[in-house]
Amino acid sequence: MNMHRHLTLAENLTAERSQAAARRPSKAAAEAAIRTLIAYAGDDPDREGLKGTPERVARSFDEFYGGYFEDPVAILQRTFEEIEGYDELVLLKDIPFVSHCEHHLAPIIGRAHVGYLPRSRVVGISKLARVVEVYARRMQIQEKMTAQIANTIQQVLDPLGVGVVIEAEHHCMTTRGVNKPGVAMTTSTLLGSFRDNPETRREFQRLIGR
Repeated sequence: MNMHRHLTLAENLTAERSQAAARRPSKAAAEAAIRTLIAYAGDDPDREGLKGTPERVARSFDEFYGGYFEDPVAILQRTFEEIEGYDELVLLKDIPFVSHCEHHLAPIIGRAHVGYLPRSRVVGISKLARVVEVYARRMQIQEKMTAQIANTIQQVLDPLGVGVVIEAEHHCMTTRGVNKPGVAMTTSTLLGSFRDNPETRREFQRLIGR
């Protein structure tokens, strides 16, 4: 493993979490901002049905954007080296996720396929799903999220290669703007043998049904 790259990634992510915590306003300030948005939309934040909405929306933000305060490196660090010589593709398909577009805060709803070719270590499959969740629970664009997942797995696990494919529907496009429901976007990041070896790439694509 390239330990320098591993440490640099961990240090950068730690700095990002510290910065996120430092700039985070109080819950009361967040609720006041939501009251302002309700009024901007044309409704009365003090009417009965909306009185509890600022607090509920603030709590939903804790859930939607909790990925800013989680550490994907720590999630992947618990690995298993006793793999009895296993050297074939490891794939977790159809990982559902909900993210939010950084341009309109509209939902991005989709699924991720994550595969890697182990060099000497494997990680519990639930950890792959958790890494997807960490990056999904942020304000995102799909291309960036795809690369973040792949690069983190590559740098922490040091496999022979990584493949990540994401398919998602963007509500900033399907429920506003051009209003084109049913349109899905596909992005992929292929690293190492997934990029350089056509046979590995074909196997990955076949297994995810592409």
